[in-house]
Amino acid sequence: MKNQRTSSKNEDTARGLTRGSAARGHSAEERRTNVWFGKSVAFKGDLLSAEDMALDGQIEGTINVRDHSLTIGPDADIRADIVGKIVIVRGRVKGKIIANEKIYLHETASVEGDISSPTIVIAEGATFRGTSDMSARAGSGKP
Repeated sequence: MKNQRTSSKNEDTARGLTRGSAARGHSAEERRTNVWFGKSVAFKGDLLSAEDMALDGQIEGTINVRDHSLTIGPDADIRADIVGKIVIVRGRVKGKIIANEKIYLHETASVEGDISSPTIVIAEGATFRGTSDMSARAGSGKP
């Protein structure tokens, strides 16, 4: 019985799961497919990802997750043009945001720049300075 338990624990570790990650509310799928940049990460340049991504650090340049979702965490300070499928903002962004499906600005979001997507949601408390485009061509992925 003990060997079976150890085997299962090793399989979870190999898949990137730990007791801590499950306790923090991260599903197995999230732990395997998301790329996460923590608060201490600073990046300057062109960031391209073929996976869902979460950013909490300082990024300057361009961010392209074209067919995937991007979450800007509450501690993030982003100075970049962004292209993604779904863009969720909880922190600060200065730059253009283009999303093929949806842009969601949480109550803690601060965005300075133009946003373009077929669906745009701005929560009470969010700050936004720029123009918005929700036309049929919005979110075409062309900055």
